[in-house]
Amino acid sequence: MQTGKINVQTENIFPVIKKFLYSDHEIFLREIVSNAVDATQKLKTLSTRGAFEGELGDLTIKVKVNKDEKTIRVIDRGLGMTAEEVDKYINQIAFSGAEDFLSKYKGNDAANIIGHFGLGFYSSFMVADEVEILTKSYLPGSEAVRWHCDGSPEFTIEPIDKEDRGTEIVLHIADDVQEFLEEPKIVELLNKYCRFLPIPIECGTKTEWVKPEKVEESDANGENKEEPKEVSVQVPRIINDTEPIWQKAPSSLSDDDYKEFYHKLYPMNMEEPMFQIHLNVDYPFNLTGVLYFPKVKNQLDLRKNRVQLYCNQVYITDELEGVIPEFMTLLHGVIDSPDIPLNVSRSYLQSDANVKKISTYISKKVAEKLESMFKENREDFEKKWDELKVFMEYGSLTDEKFYDKIKDFYLLKNTEGKYYTFEEYRNMASALQTNKDDQVVFLYASNTDEQHLYVQAAKEHGYDILLMDGFLDTHFINMLEQKMEKTRFTRVDADIVDKLIEKSDEEMVSKLSDDQKKTLKEYFDKNVDAQKFTVMVDAMSETDLPVMITQNEFMRRFKDMEKVSGQQSFYGGFEHYNLVVNGNHPLAAKLMEEPEEDKRNQLIQQMVDLALLSQNILTGEKLSEFVKRSFDMMKADSGQ
Repeated sequence: MQTGKINVQTENIFPVIKKFLYSDHEIFLREIVSNAVDATQKLKTLSTRGAFEGELGDLTIKVKVNKDEKTIRVIDRGLGMTAEEVDKYINQIAFSGAEDFLSKYKGNDAANIIGHFGLGFYSSFMVADEVEILTKSYLPGSEAVRWHCDGSPEFTIEPIDKEDRGTEIVLHIADDVQEFLEEPKIVELLNKYCRFLPIPIECGTKTEWVKPEKVEESDANGENKEEPKEVSVQVPRIINDTEPIWQKAPSSLSDDDYKEFYHKLYPMNMEEPMFQIHLNVDYPFNLTGVLYFPKVKNQLDLRKNRVQLYCNQVYITDELEGVIPEFMTLLHGVIDSPDIPLNVSRSYLQSDANVKKISTYISKKVAEKLESMFKENREDFEKKWDELKVFMEYGSLTDEKFYDKIKDFYLLKNTEGKYYTFEEYRNMASALQTNKDDQVVFLYASNTDEQHLYVQAAKEHGYDILLMDGFLDTHFINMLEQKMEKTRFTRVDADIVDKLIEKSDEEMVSKLSDDQKKTLKEYFDKNVDAQKFTVMVDAMSETDLPVMITQNEFMRRFKDMEKVSGQQSFYGGFEHYNLVVNGNHPLAAKLMEEPEEDKRNQLIQQMVDLALLSQNILTGEKLSEFVKRSFDMMKADSGQ
């Protein structure tokens, strides 16, 4: 029997491993099972090359939980190790760099750092007081050995009887982490980290209902007996799908295959994805994966059904903010690359050169997929647009290069439900909607119901109205005005219709003199809250409304952006509107002629409230007063 000390100078390395290396102890299972898979894969490779001529047999990796013995066993039939290899790979190489780790990473962002220093196996000491390795090499004539360590730098290696090749890791679970002795907990962790590993992994059994084979027998009357009923049987529980969809050729897969895999990834999501992108590249880096476009609702949900990152089918993380472009967090699916280190911190991932290349590649592939959809079947692309729009805007706002890739097929939708590219819309609108500054004015509505009066008024002038009702539209409009030359976006209720697109310096002739306009303004000022409304008397068509409510485009847009970003309002929730009185409307003349102040004020209140009602901003007590006043005026008009 060989005894000795592990090649590490720091006596308290194991407490440090427990305390500092992982914020989550569950990673130990991923490390141990991944090692078993690696040993099995290597044996399969040797067999393929003829370097191993024995029978491979059943290569299933078995994870056994024994609550009575307080052990977890991970058993493989892979390469196995000789005593010399145990000494080399466990006692020496495993702790290379340990001192370097202690000096550089202690107390810092050290999550998932073990494997980076060759310490993967020793993560087992986060949950185990003692660890055993029972192993036998595949090499002919090899002697099986047992390695044992009790959590101190001392170890023993001794020969044992073991018929089969491979390695068995025995973890004697510590008293303070007894939850890992519950089989459902281990199954949960295996499903999280190992469900797509390339070697079958078995843990416990599960119940299946099977129908016994039917035996053609007859009863006493010569009639066949009843169909046998299903019975429950216990079968081995295989955790993983060894050939996940992203490892297969796209030509061999159907849409149903992709949808089935999507629901395997996200079993709680009942909605179907719109479409997917199958990634497959081997130069200048290796990358496979499938990215799904979900139906994005009118809100950003960045923490649900996130993209999962794998390394050689081993789950790493779904915390990919800063690793992939921010807007890609709206997607679902899997990215798998052996060029991404398995055991590194997230800060390391964010600075890794290969990760940056992968991020750029994915962004490029997504843009190319969208462009091909637009060019190959624009009608279908338009049907998907309402769900694609949020993703396209989010990508453009967070990545200027992505905007450059998609700007030629970003679509604008008008209130008639027709779609246009930027170029198509500019060509269509420029004839009628170019202002005196040679800007093409893109008029839009954010809510066609609330802004119906304004939309109709603009349409009567021959204008086309875009529908910009997305919650990112205000931010996106600001960006477009910076990107697009001689272009301006204006909401239909930002001003009276005659001033939405000013054609010249000419103004409509007013029927009121300057003194009359001043007097009319004073009448309205007395009847509205000066802090909430700025009264203006303007000349409009007689057919236009007598009073209109507008809101400054800049102020309203700024407030909309504050709502989306969740910032505290610069205006403190203060709403301010323009109340525009049509001096050319017959009611204006009636007000000027009304000698009784009470009647005049009542009529003004009614006109203002109707304007507020049209904007859905007449509520509470003011609405009740309006209703009562309306009935009183009807009663007075009827002579009762």
